[in-house]
Amino acid sequence: MVERSQFMSALEEIRNRFKNDHFAMETTGIVIDLAEPGKAVCSMVLEERHMNENNVPMGGAVFTLADFACAIAANGYSERKTVSQNVSITFLSPAKGKRLIAEATCLREGRTTALYTADVRDELGTYVAHAVLNGYAIN
Repeated sequence: MVERSQFMSALEEIRNRFKNDHFAMETTGIVIDLAEPGKAVCSMVLEERHMNENNVPMGGAVFTLADFACAIAANGYSERKTVSQNVSITFLSPAKGKRLIAEATCLREGRTTALYTADVRDELGTYVAHAVLNGYAIN
């Protein structure tokens, strides 16, 4: 069994490794809050740059958060590199809060493909989006 403290030191290593994902980490400001094998939680403080004309988070910002959370769940503790092969996202409600949180979970991992889901909510509990991602292992 892996100790919780091992996850915390590994979390810092994962954050450091994913600093190279400049769009997610720098442009959108996504933070990796939790990373465990097959699971990740990422969040993003909503700013003016994330809003669309209706003053709600743009679908692309929500999508990026969900996709990145799945990337952390897939690659955080894995030797192989998994990329998004197909993603479906359903937008359920505009965010009412000031922070979005995506929780990604691996449902099934095979030899070359995997299936992940990501649920995006705001800090008030508003269910913003549900994404299903098919991953493909490139090595």
